[in-house]
Amino acid sequence: MGSDPQYIKFPDLTLAQHVFNLSNPSCPQTVRQTSLKKVQDAISENKMAPFYRHLAHPVEGILNHSGEGVPQHQASSTKSLISSNMLASRKSPQKIDFPWDESLYQSLVEDNKKELDAFQKEEDEAEEAAGDTEVLAARGKRAEFWARVGDKDKAIESHEALLEKTTFLGTKIDLVLAMIRIGLFFGDTLSVRKNIERANTLIESGGDWDRRNRLKAYKGLHLLTIRSYSVAAPLLLDSLSTFTSYELCSYSALVIYSVLAGSLSLKRVDFKAKVVDAPEIKAILGSGEDRVAALTGEVSSGPGANDEEMKDASTSRATPGAATTAINLTTLGAGSGIQAEAEAPVDFSPLANLVSSLYNGNYRSFFVALAAVEDNFLTQDRYLYEHRAWFVREMRLRAYQQLLQSYRVVGLNSMASDFGVTVDFLDRDLAKFIASNRIACTIDRVNGIIETNRPDDKNKQYADVVKHGDALITKLQKYGQAVRLRGSERS
Repeated sequence: MGSDPQYIKFPDLTLAQHVFNLSNPSCPQTVRQTSLKKVQDAISENKMAPFYRHLAHPVEGILNHSGEGVPQHQASSTKSLISSNMLASRKSPQKIDFPWDESLYQSLVEDNKKELDAFQKEEDEAEEAAGDTEVLAARGKRAEFWARVGDKDKAIESHEALLEKTTFLGTKIDLVLAMIRIGLFFGDTLSVRKNIERANTLIESGGDWDRRNRLKAYKGLHLLTIRSYSVAAPLLLDSLSTFTSYELCSYSALVIYSVLAGSLSLKRVDFKAKVVDAPEIKAILGSGEDRVAALTGEVSSGPGANDEEMKDASTSRATPGAATTAINLTTLGAGSGIQAEAEAPVDFSPLANLVSSLYNGNYRSFFVALAAVEDNFLTQDRYLYEHRAWFVREMRLRAYQQLLQSYRVVGLNSMASDFGVTVDFLDRDLAKFIASNRIACTIDRVNGIIETNRPDDKNKQYADVVKHGDALITKLQKYGQAVRLRGSERS
């Protein structure tokens, strides 16, 4: 129950991010070249013959130019492709040279065969001279092998076979978590959802504290990829203080996901408590005294806590210098299993500006920060890229709602000036939200005003009942017309 997690080394999800970078037109050329070298080095080091074929094969490879337009899940006439959704777009960038080397591929295949033969020999010897534990250990090596070389189908198959033979609950949970990461690696949302449900069932039957926390981060990341930000935010924010799942993502990535999910979905009171004033986030997004206070624990102690030791710690610390915009988060988390690797410093200033400007109502700065967040984070992350336009639209809606809820009537020119946009843009943007009943207001272009019309709760409930009742009656009428039989047909 309390054993260290197993099967957490492969697949390497950072490798999937590098593959995404190769196909991302928003990614700088230097970053794409760096990612290309990382992918090539990983293929050579880990003997990834199936994955190399999946990426670079002249006909089947998803990064080849001759096969552009071929769906990633489509099977060839000779051999089935590994199903995946790893690319930012179906067409790869034109200046990425990912050559296919047949001799390299054959050498990788030979190396893979030798390893598999060794695993089979070890398993046969274990069956003859050892016990079930040794047999399962040999099969576990084979399962990790398929995850390492990037063969999705065989990796899932071997993990499933191992799961059926395993009796220890902790090991079962680790196997299911490994299958979740395989699904995340190849962008298989359905597989991830199915295995998260399985892991949740196993955890509820008696999982230990560490695995419960790991699953919380896994669920939060999955929900983020399917736009369930309101459900993902509490899970991700709770994971900040207990994060140990470095096999899933880096701590800096978790901070980014948590802040974005919280900024979009939390109510203002919860947004302040869990994002703006949260010690774990202040330690990263704060500046000067706020950051040092959060790192030393002074913030979490609260203003009413008369802790002498805390006073000593706060008075004895050196006066902080100018706040830096790039932070290295390697030392902010530690846990069992995979340890945090050295992370490149991340510039969190756009994220910090987004949070502060939204909470303080500096809407002109908010729009600028939102654009910077889109450029620096949304378009560069494989989990956020697909939903970037939706996220930006929802954040604009949140800002509009926050301003309009404080006023009965707002001048159109005044509101446009507050947001730093033209009146025509604001008119068009608000019209979309008004038409879809996302904002309760009307625009009067003749008088140049925006008038909010928030009904009280009783009137709103009455309107909802009438609306849903009309929809139900319409459906019943259509159903009646569909099943009505003439007299001659009733017999």
